[in-house]
Amino acid sequence: MPYTPLNYEQINIAAGTYNPSSVKSYNNKTYAFWERALFQRATSVIEATVPDEWEGTTKDFLLYCLFKFGFTFVFNDVVYGETFQPCTLKGYDWYYQPTDVIIANPALPQSLELKIGKDGELLKLTPDFMGVWDIISYYAEKLSTLDNAINMSLINNKFAFILGARNKVAGQALKKMLDKINKGEPAVIYDMKLLNDPTDKVEPFQVWERKNSLKESYLTTDQLKDFQTILNNFDCEVGIPTIPYEKKERMVQAEATSRQLDAQSRSTIWIECLQSSTKKIKELYPEIKLDFKLRYNPEKEEENEQLNNVPDRAL
Repeated sequence: MPYTPLNYEQINIAAGTYNPSSVKSYNNKTYAFWERALFQRATSVIEATVPDEWEGTTKDFLLYCLFKFGFTFVFNDVVYGETFQPCTLKGYDWYYQPTDVIIANPALPQSLELKIGKDGELLKLTPDFMGVWDIISYYAEKLSTLDNAINMSLINNKFAFILGARNKVAGQALKKMLDKINKGEPAVIYDMKLLNDPTDKVEPFQVWERKNSLKESYLTTDQLKDFQTILNNFDCEVGIPTIPYEKKERMVQAEATSRQLDAQSRSTIWIECLQSSTKKIKELYPEIKLDFKLRYNPEKEEENEQLNNVPDRAL
């Protein structure tokens, strides 16, 4: 599709109907970067075993469908065999669960309407059919906003002198002195004739000083700590083990255990939902090789930690 630049009226409508109009948290490159990065971090939580035919890019598409949409439909097709597709849900049963799915794909001559439990089965990541892109988008927006603030801080921290020269001779002298300073010379000597203007004896130099404002402002080091805190919060949300940035040295065992349980809350629901739906799929297709497990198993981590803490008594 050819690209057509927006005219003034279209830009004005797009900006004027968004509040605050000066802040575009989602329509920028840093948001796209963090959206992609957080998606990959989230998918790392699940280890998926799939049929050999689904390995490679097909497996990548399966994980994308699960984390983006929250579910996909596994069925047996005449042409493609045991396969899966993203779908639209349709109908309600006694427990308000969907009864049918509609599959539309450019490779199909027409859309398919299949019965859940008969023509195939849903593979679900979440119980509410919503996926986890809301989590990814929530934290990507915050990381993108703070990313821009860090860039501004890095630029502003490159503090330079703001000097005023009364005349051209004084300005050239200041430039030469700064050149010598930036070259690393330990001392710069200037002619005493430059100290006062020969006509009215007024000092030819003026300096604007930024005294304590730089040190007292929101520094890059603090922003980087907050940046790591947001990233840790995302990891905790999706089930990646993490320790709060500010409490590594003084965290007690009870706090560490509580943090670990907090980090496993969502991923535990995901893996239970995947295993439950996989069980139903195997009832329809017993030969299908499909399994999911957590990459970061809290029980294994605890066992490894206990083994590492056992004192070495060997002589």
